[in-house]
Amino acid sequence: MKRSLFLYLTILAVLSSIFTYMFLSKQVAFEQNRYKKTTTKLKDSLASVTKKLADANYFSLEKNENAQNYFDSASSEKTIQYEKLIPYVTEKLLDFNSNPKGNPYTGQDQIGANKFIINKAKILNHRWIIADFSDGEIWGEVLLKYFVNADDSISFEVNQSLLYQK
Repeated sequence: MKRSLFLYLTILAVLSSIFTYMFLSKQVAFEQNRYKKTTTKLKDSLASVTKKLADANYFSLEKNENAQNYFDSASSEKTIQYEKLIPYVTEKLLDFNSNPKGNPYTGQDQIGANKFIINKAKILNHRWIIADFSDGEIWGEVLLKYFVNADDSISFEVNQSLLYQK
């Protein structure tokens, strides 16, 4: 009786060990395969997002060498670094938001109780800016021209402005 019980326990332990070994070896292979697939997906996603970002920034002063060279020309007496110009121009444009009648460079007069202010602006090249504006209820976009004057001041000119329907 003791011998058969010992034999059954030994066989059960051997079978349990075999099943455990097979399960763990398959699990490791499964985890490695899953890691490989996830890594491949993430690399593809990163490449896709990088391409979309490059496409989105195609029209920007940061990526446009021709527009950058406009501020670097040999004919001008001084050069302007576009890395410093971008935040400077944006800040000067947003400073007009403090005007009691709203930012004059939205191209729109005040309609309701709230004034139009520029929320976000993107400098497209050495001459144009696109900006988003609203009064809290009505939204619009404006295309501006900007100029860097000889005294380093910035002047703006509304090229086109539009309001979206509510």
